[in-house]
Amino acid sequence: MNKDIKDEREVGTIKIFGMLLPKMPSLMFRLTGTLIRLKSQANRAGRMFKKELVKQGIDKETANNLTENYMQSSHIRNYIQYMGR
Repeated sequence: MNKDIKDEREVGTIKIFGMLLPKMPSLMFRLTGTLIRLKSQANRAGRMFKKELVKQGIDKETANNLTENYMQSSHIRNYIQYMGR
């Protein structure tokens, strides 16, 4: 009985893998496009953030530090490390 359940799970896993395998190139292409778009939007937002800080009277060094902290969430490396856990 226990062996039958294990065999069914293995067959189910193979079927799912077989269904996903042909779609992997398009999924990877779309994911790459999404990550590039995220990064470009984050860079644009960072420039605007820094510009506004300087405009409000904060010195450039402090504005740079605050902008770096602001931009930490958009580093793709962080997402990859998070997914690897």
